[in-house]
Amino acid sequence: MPHITKTHRFGLLTPSSNTTQEPEFSEVLPRTVSLHTGRLGFTNIDADTMLRCVEELETESRKLADAEVGVIVLAATAPSLTKGKGYDRELIKRMEDASGRPATTASTAFVEALTLLGIRRIAIAAPWSETMNKTVVSFIEANGFEVVSSEVMGLVRNTELGRVDPETAYELGRRADRPDADAVMLPGGNWPTMSVVERLEQDLGKPVLTNNAASIWAGLRILQNHDTIAGYGRLLRDHLGRDTTDIKAPRDDRIRFSPP
Repeated sequence: MPHITKTHRFGLLTPSSNTTQEPEFSEVLPRTVSLHTGRLGFTNIDADTMLRCVEELETESRKLADAEVGVIVLAATAPSLTKGKGYDRELIKRMEDASGRPATTASTAFVEALTLLGIRRIAIAAPWSETMNKTVVSFIEANGFEVVSSEVMGLVRNTELGRVDPETAYELGRRADRPDADAVMLPGGNWPTMSVVERLEQDLGKPVLTNNAASIWAGLRILQNHDTIAGYGRLLRDHLGRDTTDIKAPRDDRIRFSPP
């Protein structure tokens, strides 16, 4: 096997029960980017777990810094928005202060990607409970977007989510979509979604943003890796270029994040 020089190190913070992100990230990341993972205690998709899992944020961020990663991504939507607008920024600061490395979160990545694409109206297809989804909808709307539809699967055990067929994401995405939705959003990092994004976008005729694709996109931009990644939706295929560095938030609020 020929040696491939790794030019970037991607730090991933994932729930301890997540079995999907490492395989999907390893498959999608450019061959010159190596993946390094820390884990946060997390078994159930519920409000208490969302708060407890980030208690380990500083410890795991410091461990990733030992590997001299170029970015740390908390690639979990629900834990990074559970206290509403601005909470993701608080978590980013905690990670950066602990590690000395640039950081971002899945929820931050969603907001930045939606802004870049000019999306205003969103349909959400989520794997968790309706109670959990209300928090997600509230965060998205507080950041200036309109949620026109949402559908949920109702799963609570995160390990169960990692075992579901990717077709569940395709089917729920189609069910959640509405004619007035500019895009469909599929949060949930342990939900296998990457293999159906391209087909779902083609069938719906609009962008489909998933937790893992948005997290990879945001991390690569911070790493200044602009390689085009085909086969996983338009965000990774068309929006990793150098001309996507200046993103303005809706309603004239400026989104501030580490530049790529």
